[in-house]
Amino acid sequence: MSIITTATRMWLTRNTKPFVFTDEYDKELKYDREQNMGLYIHIPFCKQICTFCPYCKELYDDIKCNAYIDSLIQEIHMVGKMHSGKKKVTSLYFGGGSPALSVDRVQEIIDTIKTYFDITEGIGIELHPSDLELSKLRKLKAAGITKISIGIQSFNENYQNLLGRFAVNSKEIKTILEEVKFETVSMDFIFALPNQTFEDLKKDIDTAFECGANHIAIYPFIDFTFTKSKIKTMNKKQKKKLLDAITKYCYSKGYRRNSIWTFSNNDTAKYSSMTRDNFLGFGCSATTLLKDQFKINTFSVEEYIRRVNNHTLPTALTIKFTLRQRMIYYLFWTAYSTKVDSHEFQKFFNVPLSKMYGIELLLAKILGFVTENDGVYSMTLKGAFYYHYYENFYTLSYIDKMWGIMRENPFPSSIKL
Repeated sequence: MSIITTATRMWLTRNTKPFVFTDEYDKELKYDREQNMGLYIHIPFCKQICTFCPYCKELYDDIKCNAYIDSLIQEIHMVGKMHSGKKKVTSLYFGGGSPALSVDRVQEIIDTIKTYFDITEGIGIELHPSDLELSKLRKLKAAGITKISIGIQSFNENYQNLLGRFAVNSKEIKTILEEVKFETVSMDFIFALPNQTFEDLKKDIDTAFECGANHIAIYPFIDFTFTKSKIKTMNKKQKKKLLDAITKYCYSKGYRRNSIWTFSNNDTAKYSSMTRDNFLGFGCSATTLLKDQFKINTFSVEEYIRRVNNHTLPTALTIKFTLRQRMIYYLFWTAYSTKVDSHEFQKFFNVPLSKMYGIELLLAKILGFVTENDGVYSMTLKGAFYYHYYENFYTLSYIDKMWGIMRENPFPSSIKL
């Protein structure tokens, strides 16, 4: 896997040097000129630890969680004061963990954010199915939440058991979602589980929309090396067959494809914290992407609190981009939406996309990965699968390695990828 990602990196950056993240970082983040910028907040506490989940999390403790949120609010103040006046941003997303465990402090966090940022496209939060209580949803809506994403994973009890989760009741979910309305109700599912069939996923998709979702995300199961999961994923041929079948079924129902793994039943339902040109991340393990750099906060809750309480940014690692490195980040995450607009690329980098990657675009068209219309490149079914396939290599070669190290060492001196 590393051979494929290394060769691709060398070719696309026109450079043999690896991506190097170091512990040197800017004490002040210059984001005042960044456009199309989003915000992300990470709250890492869960009531149970799912072995398949790779994200930064730990068991919920009320005292520790409140101390963490105190520090989180302080980090927002630290970064917010680096810009004079209110900065316009597209969106705010809460992830975790199970951020709704801190429902009584969500309003406080949002109010702090709004001191420094003007949010134009709404606020989203990830929910565990156990968070679906009327009182909790009403508090979240009153706090300003407009989008929710529910981590169902599967309505099938066999797969819930396989994942170490509890069964979910779709009828109860429907009743609750009819009582408290949100602009976007997204439901997450996992595909490529052992022996999973198209019929299994078709039933999940149908049930989701029937019980109140207007947006779904169907993510592939990825076997991270540092998790304790013993689940083995499908092979390439099975995955392709399943992903193609899911996609064709969603198209047949009239659903709109919003990204590689997401579909909606209307034009306004959107839930994605990933497809932003730039973003600021707050909380442990949160990442920040700016025009010139990418940085990631420490994964340790204790070290995060200690750093912020000492009035120091909790940054663990940073990479300062070369121009082509930044272009790769831009293209990789923009392509997640299944489209790359060459006009937007030129606006962002002040150079034509065809000048930088004309050969690659021509090859992608010849191989049937993309079609092109007026400078907008759209992925075909074939292209979407191979993006997914490469993303799997990227995840296991880069993200798996980085997260694995950072789970053990709060502040590594450097990491080469």
